[in-house]
Amino acid sequence: MKPFDVYPLYKVTPVSAKGIEVFDEQGTKYFDFYGGHAVISIGHSHPHYVQRLKDQLDRIGFYSNAVQNPLQIELAKKLGELSGCKDYDLFLCNSGAEANENALKMASFETGKSRVIAFHNSFHGRTSAAVAATDDSKINAPINKQQKVTFLAFNDITAFEKEIVKGDVCAVILEAIQGVGGLDEPSSAFYQNIARLCKAHGVVLIADEVQSGFGRSGKFFGFQHHGIKPDIISIAKGMGNGFPVGGILIHDHIKASFGLLGTTFGGNHLACAAVLAVLEVIEREGLIDNAARMGDYFTAKAVEFPEVKRVKGRGLMLGLEFGFEVAELRKRLIYNQHIFTGGAKDKHVLRILPALNITEAHLDLFFDALKKELP
Repeated sequence: MKPFDVYPLYKVTPVSAKGIEVFDEQGTKYFDFYGGHAVISIGHSHPHYVQRLKDQLDRIGFYSNAVQNPLQIELAKKLGELSGCKDYDLFLCNSGAEANENALKMASFETGKSRVIAFHNSFHGRTSAAVAATDDSKINAPINKQQKVTFLAFNDITAFEKEIVKGDVCAVILEAIQGVGGLDEPSSAFYQNIARLCKAHGVVLIADEVQSGFGRSGKFFGFQHHGIKPDIISIAKGMGNGFPVGGILIHDHIKASFGLLGTTFGGNHLACAAVLAVLEVIEREGLIDNAARMGDYFTAKAVEFPEVKRVKGRGLMLGLEFGFEVAELRKRLIYNQHIFTGGAKDKHVLRILPALNITEAHLDLFFDALKKELP
C-alpha cells in the first residue's frame, strides 16, 4: 500500500522543529513563515504546550462524550474570557471543515431552511455542505453540488439583499479575511449590513474564523475588526497548534438539545489540553498584540519593494500580491533560502502565516531572503 497521491509535495522532510525553525533529516534549517496553513500559532514545540500534552497523556488521553470531561468546561470558560464571547456555547469537533459542517447544519435546524449564501473565492472545507459553500468547482463532486448555495461578490449589498429577501436562506457564511482565496476582506459597512439583514430576515450568520481566529488578525477574531456579532463562529487551525481540533461557538439564543450534534473524538482530553495550552501562551505572552505589531512592521517593510503591488490581510494573516504568479518564487524561497511560504487560489499572492510570537528579526530574515529571490 502507498499514500493516495493527492498532494504535490516539496522535496523537504521535516523531522524536528522549534519556534519557527524546522530541521530536515540532513539537519538543514528552514524558517517557517507559513505554519502549515496557519496551524502553528505559538511556535513549534513550545515548552508549555509540550508539557501540557505530556502531563495530560500521563493521566488520560481519551474518553468519549458519554461521560463528563471537566477540561471542556475549563476550555469553554477560558475561551469565552479571552475572546470576549462569553454569551456563546462551545461545541468541539476535529477540524475546520467539520466545524463549518456543524455550523451549517445548526443553521438549517434553527431556520428550517436549506439555502446558503457564500462568497466568491471562499474556502470553508472539503466535507459535504462545507465544500458546497466553497467557491472551487474542482473540489466539488456531484454529490456536493446537490446543496443549494448562492455565491456573491464581497461588497455588493444590492445583490445580497435581492437574495436574502427570497425567504429560503438558512445561513450566510463568510471569512472576515479569506484564507485560501487570497486575503480579500469585506468592508466593515458590508459586513455590518449583512449582520443587520440576517437579523431582520431570521437568517443565521456564520463567521468562518478557522484561519483568522485565535489572534491571527491582531484581534481574537477577524470579525471583531468590524463591530458585529455572528450567530455562530467556526474555529480550528491555530487553536490546537498542530493537534487536530475544531469547534463552533453558538450564540446562546440558539438552544441545544440532546442528539442535535455529536462527535466521537471531538473535545477529547488531549485536544482540550492542547487548546488550553495555546490560550494560556497567547495570554501570558501577549501574542494578539504582537500579531498586530508584527503585521504593521511587515507592511512597512513590504511597501519598500517595488515588485509588491499590494499588501493584503491583517495582523499575521498576510499576503503579498505580485504582478506575476508566485509558484516559482515559492520554490526558490524553499530550496535556495530555506523559507516556507504559502500560495493561494489567486496565483499572484504569496501567503505569510507565521507563529504569533514571531519577531522583527525573523521578519527581517524573510525580507532579506525575498530580496535575493525576486526576479
